Order: sequence, then C-alpha cells, then structure tokens
Amino acid sequence: MEKEPKDNNSEEWQPGERNKEPTVVGEHLRGILENEDIPPSIVQFGGQTAIKLADALSRAGLPILGTNAESIDIAEDRARFQNLLEKIGIPQPPGASVYTTEEALSTAAIIGYPVLVRPNYVLGGRAMELIQNAQELTHYFKEDFDLSKSKAILIDKYLEGIEAEVDAVCDGDEILIPGVMEHIERAGVHSGDSIAVYPPISLTSDEIETIVDYTRRINVALNVRGLINIQFVITRNLSSSEVYVIEANPRSSRTVPFISKVTGIPMVNLGTRAMLGEKLAEMGYKGGLWPKQQGLVAVKAPVFSMSKLPGVDTYLGPEMRSTGEVMGIDYTFEAALAKALLSAGISLPEQGAVLLSLSDRTKPEARPLIQKLAHTGYQLFATEGTAAMIQAMGFQV
Repeated sequence: MEKEPKDNNSEEWQPGERNKEPTVVGEHLRGILENEDIPPSIVQFGGQTAIKLADALSRAGLPILGTNAESIDIAEDRARFQNLLEKIGIPQPPGASVYTTEEALSTAAIIGYPVLVRPNYVLGGRAMELIQNAQELTHYFKEDFDLSKSKAILIDKYLEGIEAEVDAVCDGDEILIPGVMEHIERAGVHSGDSIAVYPPISLTSDEIETIVDYTRRINVALNVRGLINIQFVITRNLSSSEVYVIEANPRSSRTVPFISKVTGIPMVNLGTRAMLGEKLAEMGYKGGLWPKQQGLVAVKAPVFSMSKLPGVDTYLGPEMRSTGEVMGIDYTFEAALAKALLSAGISLPEQGAVLLSLSDRTKPEARPLIQKLAHTGYQLFATEGTAAMIQAMGFQV
C-alpha cells in the first residue's frame, strides 16, 4: 500500500483519524470538519477563494498538498511579500503598508503620485484603485474602503510600463516556465482584462532572462511545489530598462489553459504530480524556460458581459471586469489578434462612430490613435476639451 501524502508543515495524515479542533476557522469549514474525514487538500486550482482557505485548513491540522500555508501567506500578504523580495534582492515598485488615512497620504507624498492602493488577499482586484492625487486618496478611504475590515492597505508607486507574466511549475528544486506572456495594455489594467501575447512581441532577450531569473529566485525562496503565477512590469528609458515584480500568486491562474495549449506543456498534470512529490526530471522535463514555439503566435483576449450587467462600471483598471476569455492563434501577431478580437466580440466594425473623452494628461499620447481613426473613416464625437484638441489637429468632430 502506498504511503498517504504528507504535508510540508503538519503531522502525517492518517485516514479516518479525526483532526484536532481548529482554533480559528470559518463556520462553514468548521461544519465540514466536524462531519467528514478529509484527505489532504489541494488549494491551487480554486482561484483566490481556495487560496484564502489555506490558513484555516492549516490551523485545523489538515494537510495541504504542494506549497504550504506559510509560503502561501507570504506570497499573498503584500507586506510579507515585499520583505521577501527585499531579502532576495528583487526590485519592486516602492510602497508601504498603512493603517490610517494620514499614513496613506504621507506615504503617497513620499513615493509620488500616481499610486496603486490595495488590501491584502484581494479577489479579482477588488477594492484596488489607481489614485492620481491626495483628494482621490482621501475619498478612497472615506467612501470606497472600510479600514476596520482589513489589517492593512498597501500603497505602491504606479509604474507606467509594459506588463508581463509567467505561469510556472516547481518541484521544490527545479522550475519549468512554458513561456513569457506580454500584455498589450500597460500596467494598471487587471491581468484578467488585458490582452496577452505569446511569444512576447517587444521584450528584449535581457528582459526575458531577468524575468526567468526572478521567477526562479522567488520559487526557491517560497519553496513552491506545484503552480505559481508571477506578474512583472518593465520600465524603459533611452539607455536601459528595469524589471519589477508586481505580485506572485501561488496557484493556477487563468492563463494556465492558454499557455498550456500553445506550448503543449500539460501544466495541470505536471503541477499536480509536483504537489504529490514527483520531480520534473521524473516527468521527462528539464527546468528553465521552455523553447519558444517557432512560427506560432497566440493571443488571449478578455470577454466582457457589460450589456448583460446593467449599471456595471465599464472603466478598466485594477479591479477585474471581464467574465471570460478566448484565444486566437496564427502565424503572425496581426492575424492572431484579429481572431481573438473577433471571438471576444470586441473587434471594431469597418465603419462607424467613436466617442472620445480624454484627460489632459493622456491627450498628447492619444493623437496617433485619433489620426488612425480619422483616416480609417470613423466619425468622431468628443467631449468639449477633447473636441477642441481634435479640431486643432485638423479633423472634423
């Protein structure tokens, strides 16, 4: 008979044996524990909801397969994760944990606006916002978030750059990265609402090597066994670029099916076997970055259900709005993107009208887009300030 799986943090689990009474655990979970003999749990395939159960399961004495509850908490608790990155020498956007509005205003003044504010253990980017000034920050704490319900709020400097992400499998020693995905939208839009491209279309070989190096170091520090998703932002100037880590999610992400499909790496299968103690070498895989699929380009596009959800704010930002996603694959980026947009139902018609309303800070960089829309034959509508800019460009609005 095979030995029962053993958790990294707890005593060996015995079938049919009642566990000790949990100290702090949700009422629903308590009821389950009182009535069931539960085998080891996997929390890596249930999104953020399952990850949030890891601490309660651990305190109840229930074993967790794969990455242990302590490592999960380090990754999910923004303050602890910041401390970890600092120890292993990986840069991150500057920021701090705050507990009062006064601390928030002081921190934002030091690191500079715009800032990204977010609580720990957020689900789908809930309660995350991009803040441009002190007035918006004060409003966030007064109207949008109740500090009494959170241990801390994290305030990070918002870095306007290219966002990228990886999904990886780690067996405790080796790490396999099927590929690096680049987002079309700049950092600040939730990854679930972003269009992701594999292989990257603009990242340099040095930037990709840095992403692979940071991914390996984070997995070693967290002792990951199974799946992990890590998100990055790359900032550039005329002479150099810098890669920063935004966050690490110690679980399967929404891009696992996407990257598995295009690379042929069965991530769910490998991740589950790694959780059970099998090594990548035993599965027939080497560690590191998997060779790029030659000749193929894949695009993941979000699907929105705004028309079916009246009253939903359609503005895209750190809080997720999409309800699904599709994939387009072809031999060129343009063809793959066209397929993805058609499948998602968000492609532009050949003719039509566009309403434009731009803030002063975004007007200059929107000029090329306005020119393309006008030259394509779209009829332009705009709010007063934007209309004045379009008229000054020589287009009818």
